[in-house]
Amino acid sequence: MCLLALGFLLGILQPSSGQFPRACASSESLLRKECCPLWAGDGSPCGELSGRGSCQEILLSRAPLGPQFPFTGVDDREDWPAVFYNRTCQCNSNFMGFNCGECRFGFSGPNCANRRMLMRRSIFQLSNREKNKFLAYLNLAKHTPSQDYVIASGTYAQMNNGSTPMFRNINVYDLFVWMHYYVSHDTLLGGSNIWRDIDFAHEAPGFLPWHRLFLLLWEHEIQKITGDENFTIPYWDWRDAEGCDVCTDELMGGRHPTNPQLLSPASFFSSWQVICSLSEEYNSRQALCNATNEGPILRNPGNHDKARTPRLPSSAEVEFCLTLTQYESGSMDKLANFSFRNTLEGFANPQTGIANMSQSGLHNALHIYMNGSMSQVQGSANDPIFILHHAFVDSIFEQWLRRHRPLREVYPAANAPIGHNREYYMVPFIPLYRNGEFFTPSRELGYDYEYLADPVDSSQNFLMPYLEQARQIWQWLVGAAVVGGIITALITGLIVLGCRKKRRGSTAETQPLLMESEDDHNVSYQSNL
Repeated sequence: MCLLALGFLLGILQPSSGQFPRACASSESLLRKECCPLWAGDGSPCGELSGRGSCQEILLSRAPLGPQFPFTGVDDREDWPAVFYNRTCQCNSNFMGFNCGECRFGFSGPNCANRRMLMRRSIFQLSNREKNKFLAYLNLAKHTPSQDYVIASGTYAQMNNGSTPMFRNINVYDLFVWMHYYVSHDTLLGGSNIWRDIDFAHEAPGFLPWHRLFLLLWEHEIQKITGDENFTIPYWDWRDAEGCDVCTDELMGGRHPTNPQLLSPASFFSSWQVICSLSEEYNSRQALCNATNEGPILRNPGNHDKARTPRLPSSAEVEFCLTLTQYESGSMDKLANFSFRNTLEGFANPQTGIANMSQSGLHNALHIYMNGSMSQVQGSANDPIFILHHAFVDSIFEQWLRRHRPLREVYPAANAPIGHNREYYMVPFIPLYRNGEFFTPSRELGYDYEYLADPVDSSQNFLMPYLEQARQIWQWLVGAAVVGGIITALITGLIVLGCRKKRRGSTAETQPLLMESEDDHNVSYQSNL
């Protein structure tokens, strides 16, 4: 039955979301440095005729950066996205998207006016049907070409400064793998020169907001290609786990019976091909990953360097991390001490908060433990366990936000490594989002985690679709209630009139069937309703 459902899903082709909008991948757009596509709803750029947005000059942050990247003008990701475009759609109200044709996270409806709240749940709390649906959706994303977005197969200089576009089609799942590669790849300085101390999504303050947005977009695209608006990413709570308990053929793929580095042939993930996993090869060619297939997913959980990561993280380590009051500290990179971000990311000891490059804790520990595709930063999103893992990391970030209630100003405005200041646009997303926009509680973005939600919140989340339907038809409900009240009053009147006529005919009928006792007056009736 699951295979039939999967076959049906693979027949669906709808848009996806990612980096370069297909409508802006022409030499005309690159030479004009403008990405303001038409919205199909009214045929105007950015849906301007409908008040959705307008084409505007981008406003870049000029706050000083940290000293980790000593160059200027050598990397396309500097001052993102100014190398490619300096005019993009700026959306109004609750509208979002590269052409303002979608709703902001947490909103829905034709005018994006309806608030909504989705719940992310543990993968072990899903029913068999829900698990099968999740796996089918993943496979659908892997086999569905992106209709709206393409990837860059060359740098801006290799494109002759825009006159010779170099873009390539890609499927929805690999689009996100490529984005994770692109944001973290080394800087190509020409010849054999490489600068490795750069990452626009890791080792600095933007690590948690960037991955929060990344998961939201990934979740959003699955909702779009499946038509399932209520789909949410499940999470894997790995605290105190003794092994990879999601590494089964019923879930993310078991171990191959003869080759421990491969996935079991009983899992359809065993047929998946990875991309963007050969970073040294790209560096030697001074080239970008072009999304060519590079072999199967590799995974060998538990057979890793135990001197670096002795075991999976514990509940006590997560709790200690949550007690750290500073989001960021010191140099705001992987050497930061007593930094919640650096400790959760895994560069600081989860028992002391002191930076330790010889150990990998919390988030990093999971990647190391998987001992395969997950263990390489640039290509780690090839393994679908990445999604479950980062959803749980995001839930720990959410716990910290709720416990400490920081103002947005707590997020560093200046002197963070390149790409990580509060007002820096996050690489490589178009439409544009700033780091500080996602240093905010998840409920403001329209989602929550089941194990963090209050019982009241959970019941409200369950009732919300029904309450929304009631809101839309309240006039009819009121009218029906009025008519029903009139009819009830007429029937009651007729019954009372009939009873009075009967009383006149027989006095015996007025006597009680049972004698009342004094205790009857002391009974109180309580409604569980």
